[in-house]
Amino acid sequence: MKNPHILLLSLSLPTPPLETVFVGGLPFGAIEAIKASYGVIVQILDPPRDGFNLTLKLNLSKLPQDEDQRHTLLVKIASVREVVLGAPLRVILKHLASRTVAPDIDQFVALVHRPNESFFLVPQQAEKVTVVFPMRFKDSIDTVLATSFLQEFMESRRTAGLSNAPPCLWSKTPPLELKGVTDDELSANAGFVTFVILPRHVEGRKLDRTVWNLSTFHAYVNYHVKCSEGFMHSRMRRRVESLIQALNCAKPDQEKTKKTPQTRSFKRLNLKDSRTNSSS
Repeated sequence: MKNPHILLLSLSLPTPPLETVFVGGLPFGAIEAIKASYGVIVQILDPPRDGFNLTLKLNLSKLPQDEDQRHTLLVKIASVREVVLGAPLRVILKHLASRTVAPDIDQFVALVHRPNESFFLVPQQAEKVTVVFPMRFKDSIDTVLATSFLQEFMESRRTAGLSNAPPCLWSKTPPLELKGVTDDELSANAGFVTFVILPRHVEGRKLDRTVWNLSTFHAYVNYHVKCSEGFMHSRMRRRVESLIQALNCAKPDQEKTKKTPQTRSFKRLNLKDSRTNSSS
């Protein structure tokens, strides 16, 4: 744009699976979430640019003058993807905070968070919302590490310091809350993680944090899996280097142990020389 205070931001969302409901190319509640998060700074352009689900026009001249508020808003703009994808989750959890069930909501709500992958909400009761993540990984090593990590993640919830955290369960098979969902939608090679969100987890400012943590949970697990894999690789490299060093120290010194053979030389004598030596 010619105006330095105007910026166009276009967003392409992951390909939604069949069970996910999109309205006008966006999850339901996304437009309201954008307006509530950014206010007058952002204008939604309709239609968006070709190849994108959403195009926003940012007016940077309307950013707050306070440095902390400006930084907070810019971070939220950089997180627009999670604001859009987490919009249905925010709508449902807002009703949970008021102990009501969101109207016109199906028995299962599938939310896209990765290409052709989704996680599920079960908002059937006013006192709780069940969130289920089918954990899928392409690499076999990542699958093993993620399974071990998730089991430890579930066990850590039982410590005294985390007694107020949402209940967390891990299982190899789909939980009973997802009974009726097709097998293709529930394919998971690292099991299923279930969170039970209660009203006390979404009261006041806790709502934003809970929405963010749930929207980025798979990325959180994937981050720790990759860090664990990198840590083990570095440990193995250091171990191999120490073994090579030990082998090098055990090698004998070639120069000290090399033995040179002692040879004797003989001089050929003729008949005249032999007679001279005999007479002498």
